[in-house]
Amino acid sequence: QLQLVESGGGLVQPGGSLRLSCAASGFTLDYYAIGWFRQAPGKEREGVSCISTNGGRTNYADSVKGRFTISRDNAKNTVYLQMNSLKPEDTAIYYCTAVVEHQAMCHLKTLFGSWGQGTQVTVSS
Repeated sequence: QLQLVESGGGLVQPGGSLRLSCAASGFTLDYYAIGWFRQAPGKEREGVSCISTNGGRTNYADSVKGRFTISRDNAKNTVYLQMNSLKPEDTAIYYCTAVVEHQAMCHLKTLFGSWGQGTQVTVSS
């Protein structure tokens, strides 16, 4: 069973930073493009960022470009999301999941439609 576990969330002040981790359990992450999504209270889940299978290409939502950086360490079976210059509107539960990849480019569309527990990120003073 494919299982991804998110961690690294917390409470941070505006302008602060957090690094989220997405660890794979029971399978090798190497074969999948991975994406981060988030869902704020009362809003639909939205795509944040994704990274291709080999890590060579990334994709970001306009709202996080220049502030968030996605990376992967296949040796550690983990994908990261470095979040800098955090804003209150970044407050949400963050999820990672396998995403669609086409011609080596990832897309913010889930591959299996399955979600983990997520990790809460709260940006507040």
